[in-house]
Amino acid sequence: MVKATKTERRVFYNTQDCPVRNVVAQIGDKWSLLILFALVDGPDRFNDLKSRIEGISQRMLTQTLRDLEREGYVNRTVYPEVPVRVEYALTDLGKQVVKPLYELVQWAENHKPNIEQARAEYDSKTKG
Repeated sequence: MVKATKTERRVFYNTQDCPVRNVVAQIGDKWSLLILFALVDGPDRFNDLKSRIEGISQRMLTQTLRDLEREGYVNRTVYPEVPVRVEYALTDLGKQVVKPLYELVQWAENHKPNIEQARAEYDSKTKG
């Protein structure tokens, strides 16, 4: 949980109650955002997701989809067909979380040149 101290600075406790550690960190990993945004387009099958998210391994896609399903952002539906068809889709909670995340992504797109410039300036100061 995040609590303000006497000096009005927040303290981030390492507990299950902390929303930053317990909720935000889960969707802020390397692959979760990309999977969530891929599913904004509608339900998709595993191999189709894998082909749309460049660089993700089969193992990582499997694990991240399981994590997102556990958190309630993604629903996995198995259709009893031959061969079996499995689709992944955003839940209502997943659709809700994508909205503010999209704003973050737009911010990142708008400020990418500034961030790249800051990185270059930092790197040039720290070399040598």
